[in-house]
Amino acid sequence: MTESARACREVNNTRYRVGQHNGHYESFFLRANHPTRPLAFWIRYTIFSPQHRPADALGELWAISFDGETNEHVAAKTEVPLASCRFDRTGLAVEIDEARLDDGKLSGVAATAGHTLAWELCFTGTADPLFFLPLRLYETTLPSAKVIVSRPLAVFDGRLSVDGKGVDIEHWVGSQNHNWGRKHTDHYAWGQVAGFDTHPDSFLEVATARLKIGPLWTPFMTLLVLRHRGQEHVLNGLWQGLRARGSFCTPPFEKGGQGGIFTWRIASENAAVRVEGTISAPRQAFVGLRYANPPGGAKHCLNTKIAACQLTVTDKRSGGAPEVLSAAHRAAFEILTDDPGHGVEIRA
Repeated sequence: MTESARACREVNNTRYRVGQHNGHYESFFLRANHPTRPLAFWIRYTIFSPQHRPADALGELWAISFDGETNEHVAAKTEVPLASCRFDRTGLAVEIDEARLDDGKLSGVAATAGHTLAWELCFTGTADPLFFLPLRLYETTLPSAKVIVSRPLAVFDGRLSVDGKGVDIEHWVGSQNHNWGRKHTDHYAWGQVAGFDTHPDSFLEVATARLKIGPLWTPFMTLLVLRHRGQEHVLNGLWQGLRARGSFCTPPFEKGGQGGIFTWRIASENAAVRVEGTISAPRQAFVGLRYANPPGGAKHCLNTKIAACQLTVTDKRSGGAPEVLSAAHRAAFEILTDDPGHGVEIRA
């Protein structure tokens, strides 16, 4: 079996070993967008094991319903001892208390701070897994965080309940994803578009990140994989990432104000293609989450699944005109930060 075939077969194998003393987080998350309206959901089944304290490991169940029409987003989180969970090391089979995730279906309930989200969903998809990193890096110590899109362009059907209100999910398109590591990346923006408005079969995965080593920060790196018109443009090597451009910011806010746009600009190219564009969303599109870090401390994750994205893709070999891909509110956009001045309420 080739390395690629083996990697595809193992995309959803849990990497955590029960009782390990190395700190570890590991998530299987699913997200999707309404076909035409600014509505989305995000559901995350997670292991959290603090460094040197495996007896305190938890199973975490996270969920957010995004409503860009009312800007009334609902978030919930449930924690249970890891002993009450099952994460299969040979495929996608997860249990967190009574919540379930299997290959093609998921169900569960998460509740916190007076909010409850429940779901009963199924998903299908035939696209090959997308490896965001070069394959060899999934078995190395660095980078400490690994990311795979196990099922790009997954199609979801079923039902959500958001604080008792039913939401029918009919052919919402998104993805099923798997990530893990011994610590969270120190500072990053992550984005994904599972089908553009203009090009519904195209898929983007992108991140701009930097690490802190002692008191020093590394330069930002931008990694990008774009599937478009039957080709996979892989711009994810080390030197490629350092040459690429990626900048994101959280805008200044007046106390109590609602304004401001979070904007992320990216540009990367190789001999065959140039990809540049923006991902952006207003502050009110985001939900703030507190992510505990296995070595200690915590990060703030600013999370939206209803951001806008516009890309310009230039095929440098053909010499043709640049092509514009756009999504009005179908982009995932997350920022992980230590800076508390972002102005986004922490909900879970």
